Amino acid sequence: MHFTYCPHCGSRLVKKEIGDEGLIPFCETCSVPLWDMFTTSIIAAVVDEQNEIALLRQDYVSTASHVCVAGIMKMGESAEDAVVREVKEELGLDVEELHFVKSYPFEKKEMLMLGYRARVKKKDFTLSGEVDSAEWVPFEHALEKLREGSIAWQLVKSSISSKIN
Repeated sequence: MHFTYCPHCGSRLVKKEIGDEGLIPFCETCSVPLWDMFTTSIIAAVVDEQNEIALLRQDYVSTASHVCVAGIMKMGESAEDAVVREVKEELGLDVEELHFVKSYPFEKKEMLMLGYRARVKKKDFTLSGEVDSAEWVPFEHALEKLREGSIAWQLVKSSISSKIN
């Protein structure tokens, strides 16, 4: 989010030199700088004990390729708690082990996605209403079901390469 007006008082912002940050939107009325903001979210490669990854179809995200479990962090929630919650909500699975992989800036959506590998025991999915379908995909076929270069593709590629057991 890029600020033009102060969210506190509604005044139009000016550009002000702030330390080594350069010109930053600044409210002269409130005397506060207002840095650009992004939404923090999680994305998870959900992996079972048979080296398969749960890939989802969510038509509102993509009709052409699969995606990983992802979601927005709630206020007061840790990234790890968000992964556990989203995996349970979207797939009905309990996370047994969690490993941070990497953060991914997603400028197009003004998001920072925190990528995790979530280990679960393989069982049938219980899908939420926002998931059209899901399937267990062997590591060797997972990347071909994702859009090459996407954040999900990068995360799955990293997860397959690391093969954390």
